[in-house]
Amino acid sequence: MALVGSPLTAVSRDDGSGEHIAGLRVWHSSTGVVLVEGRLLSNIAGLVRIETSDGSQILLKTNQLSSADRSWLDADPGDSLHEDSAETYPEQNWNQGDVADAFQPFEQLGKLKTRSEGGYLLVESNGIPSHQMMVGIKTWQQQVPLPQKYVGNNAWKIPLQPQPAEKPASTKGRFLRGAIAVGVNGIPIFNPLNNRGADSYAIGELDQFGGHCGRADDYHYHVAPVHLEETVGKGKPIAYALDGYPIYGYAEPDGSPVKDLDECHGHQDAAGNYHYHAAKKYPYFIGAFRGEVTEKEGQVDPQPRAEPMRPDTRPLPGAEITGFERKGENQFELTYEQKGKRGTVAYQLNRDGSVTFEFTPPDGQKTTETYSGRPRRGGPGGPGGPGGAGQPGGGAGDRGGPPRPEQPSRKGEPPRGRDGNGAGERPANPTPPPRKSNVAAIQVGSASVDDRGFLNIDCTCDGKRQSPEVHWGEVPAGTKALVVSIWHTAPDQEKSYWLVFNIPADTKKLELNARQVGEFGLNDKRQASYDPPCSQGPGGKTYHISVFALSRILDLPAQSTNRAKMLEAISDCTLAEGTLDCKVERKVKQ
Repeated sequence: MALVGSPLTAVSRDDGSGEHIAGLRVWHSSTGVVLVEGRLLSNIAGLVRIETSDGSQILLKTNQLSSADRSWLDADPGDSLHEDSAETYPEQNWNQGDVADAFQPFEQLGKLKTRSEGGYLLVESNGIPSHQMMVGIKTWQQQVPLPQKYVGNNAWKIPLQPQPAEKPASTKGRFLRGAIAVGVNGIPIFNPLNNRGADSYAIGELDQFGGHCGRADDYHYHVAPVHLEETVGKGKPIAYALDGYPIYGYAEPDGSPVKDLDECHGHQDAAGNYHYHAAKKYPYFIGAFRGEVTEKEGQVDPQPRAEPMRPDTRPLPGAEITGFERKGENQFELTYEQKGKRGTVAYQLNRDGSVTFEFTPPDGQKTTETYSGRPRRGGPGGPGGPGGAGQPGGGAGDRGGPPRPEQPSRKGEPPRGRDGNGAGERPANPTPPPRKSNVAAIQVGSASVDDRGFLNIDCTCDGKRQSPEVHWGEVPAGTKALVVSIWHTAPDQEKSYWLVFNIPADTKKLELNARQVGEFGLNDKRQASYDPPCSQGPGGKTYHISVFALSRILDLPAQSTNRAKMLEAISDCTLAEGTLDCKVERKVKQ
């Protein structure tokens, strides 16, 4: 039974009688399931409006009620109607279409499931659409589509009673993480701007259907999926925004041209019901949320999370995806071209939940890896070469790709990696992990961090791009070398900006823009230098300056040592460590 308006969890009491008790009535579906307990407010045009004991209101379709309820309604119980019912229900919702009906074509195809709970329509899916994927992408982060568990409490939630916002929340420079809408096929739709504020469609990140994969190998769209009209029919919603309002295609539901769109890229119809429209240019479908939404850590809350199966990695320059095929039961192959040569990523979903990948880059050197759980943060790279954490490329989940074989989360190992998202991720400003019990503390400071905790602008990409001054207190006896690492916890990974190791043990600080002390490892751009913070996402970001005192000099090649390799190498020789947090906040370009 699909509910319209503010649905409630089914009443636990089921007396089966359907009797009108003290002004309240227990309402049943045609199959006998208890829907709600409440008093009748109105019965108009096939919709029954009911008020519950807590004052909430709900709409039910009369043709889906039990025969006893319909007979009771036909008896014209006029004395049970609320005398001020016309004033107690928002007018614009009287003819609001049943949200669940929009998803029915794909539910009938077995592609998703819906249910009503706590004021939301919950949409469950595995995140894999029926159409072709990935073909046509010219800016590729090396991800491939893997099923996601958008089920149970991790399902997509659409408000069934959207509330107009007093001030619409713009999507330009905001909500750059996670989804802002869900297609009626159960596939999430992210902001058209990626997490760097760039237009994903314009820079070639999307396939022929307007989608690609994020860092968790989670497929999603970045533009309105107008192609879904081929299944649901012209004039039907193709998606619902996470504020509860529907999204239609390039024309009005009656086929007439779209006119007079507001700042949100929508308008009301003749009946007073609000909806958004798709467009072929920015903002593509939502310019601002007309309905109330809660913003948490740069995304709409609540929403589900995608779970990564393997480490994410850097983009593969010059690669274009030319094919994506199902090769057998749970077997797939992605084909790409790079500088005129062919490469492939073949993978199989195994019965034990793991995934086996075979990477064949253009040079023909095959590697095979099996992954069975969440990857270690800041993990290894992919067929494009080793690289640690990936570079920005899309929406909230838009970093990542095939791993290189050095440090995978291998089959049989316990899951490694982040603690948990939406699409809810980890806190935006996490604290570093606690020190081991046998590791002493080092006091870390920096003349490049002001009294408010902000990093000097000259140490960012907006200034002189200088590495900061870093100093530290006493280190334990027996210290043979020091390491300085500047890093940041992004939504799905740890990013590395500066790595200096084998610093002489008697060193007390690194000067501003230091270049001649210790050995420089690789940052996430695979450069042996300082990479200044340059995030274009909304809000302030917290960066960490860590210092480690080691009992031995590291025998690591500087030309291939990144933060992940360093952390592994010092796991058994760290005598002391300390971390200084600092903040960076850049103005988002409008």
